[in-house]
Amino acid sequence: MSKRIIPLIMCGGAGTRLWPASREVHPKQFLPLFGPRSTFQDTMLRVSDAALFERPIVITNTAYRFMVLEQLAEIGLEADVVLEPMRRDSGPAIAAGAAFAQMRDGEAIVLALAADHVVRDKGAFLAACRQGLAAAETGHIVTFGVAPERAATEYGYISPGEAIAGEVRSVAKFVEKPDLKTAADYVKAGYLWNSGNFMFRASVLLDEYRNADADSVQAVTDAVTKGGRDLGFITLDPTAFGSAKAISIDYAVMEKTARAAVVPVSCGWSDVGSWHAVWELSDKDAQGNAAQGAAVFEDSRNCNVSTDRALVALEGVDDLVVVATQDAVLVSRQKDANGLKRLVAKLKTVAPEVTEDHIKVHRPWGSYQSVDNGDRHQVKRIIVKPAGRLSLQKHHHRSEHWIVVRGAARVTVNETVKTVHENESIYIPIGAVHRLENPGKIPLELIEVQTGSYLGEDDIIRIEDDYQRS
Repeated sequence: MSKRIIPLIMCGGAGTRLWPASREVHPKQFLPLFGPRSTFQDTMLRVSDAALFERPIVITNTAYRFMVLEQLAEIGLEADVVLEPMRRDSGPAIAAGAAFAQMRDGEAIVLALAADHVVRDKGAFLAACRQGLAAAETGHIVTFGVAPERAATEYGYISPGEAIAGEVRSVAKFVEKPDLKTAADYVKAGYLWNSGNFMFRASVLLDEYRNADADSVQAVTDAVTKGGRDLGFITLDPTAFGSAKAISIDYAVMEKTARAAVVPVSCGWSDVGSWHAVWELSDKDAQGNAAQGAAVFEDSRNCNVSTDRALVALEGVDDLVVVATQDAVLVSRQKDANGLKRLVAKLKTVAPEVTEDHIKVHRPWGSYQSVDNGDRHQVKRIIVKPAGRLSLQKHHHRSEHWIVVRGAARVTVNETVKTVHENESIYIPIGAVHRLENPGKIPLELIEVQTGSYLGEDDIIRIEDDYQRS
């Protein structure tokens, strides 16, 4: 019987190719782009069959760690969550995952997957995994080559070589993203899209990486062995990990190894790298219009709308993307991904906050969202998960008034602890030591009114904190 596979889910990247929905603090892998689940959740469910897969490893960073746990809990799954102390590209990240997997099992077979990809045909994907497993067991580093659906210029390509076993082929060569004419030539010649997902024996991947860059592999393995645990997360030693060269796994290993193999697969794969890709994957009306959220179309064709609150109405337009969030609206041409890239680059110089932050801010205990602010006041909507509680804290420059609109709050103000129910309120004076927690079984929702001379988040003095932020 073949070994079971350890999924390694790469979940630490941030990007703005789907701005304004995707931002630094809440990137696309955590967004529900095609329904109630995120691509991260769909990826985890895809590798949840215990007959084929072992307990997964998720590699992410400190900023996303609680989002990872929250989204895992929503789908009833668990994982070993490894935290990168800084981003070093996919090479060191995958090497760290391989080294950790090897600590669990010296003969571990690892499947490294991006958390933000879409696979529409799970059966074809699993069949490819079984083909790849047989090749990985014999010492090959397997990549998944997607049968092209068109002459795409946004993907790298793989030229398959000689047959190894079954559908598995050697890799004749990897090629970079081509222009349109070259892409068409590649498709005619039988090249495959490079999906950027891999399967390998952990020891083989590390040996091949070591042949090219022994110092970086030593740094990464030291980061794993010298790491620790924090609130159940696996932490990597920052000094050791930081000394690894920042490089992609393609450049570090795949383009240098003689062990590269490719499994051809047709599984409805996409890396969802643009709003046009989102439109291609979405359900559409008879005129080719797609909508996530409230949208109305009149005499419009091939448009894509994503809105999280406001109704979007389009009339007499074709081939547009409209994305409306609570603090930004994008109107763009469907197929000009480079135009959005240029726009976001400009925004980073004139309004960087809209490329980095969301109005809704996620915290380990829940979330908060600013709904109004002025020179000396700010109004927030706060949601606290059941059993969640904020830090014991105080402020030097503001007072707070909390009005409960759903659930029940247990509130500490100095030496007093009381329960505040729906349609009740409580006042927190400047300087008072206070804490908010949800003792109930449903989410606690409240409105917070802040008043004072300074309302920044850095006017929080944490005295005690469940999440070790004090």
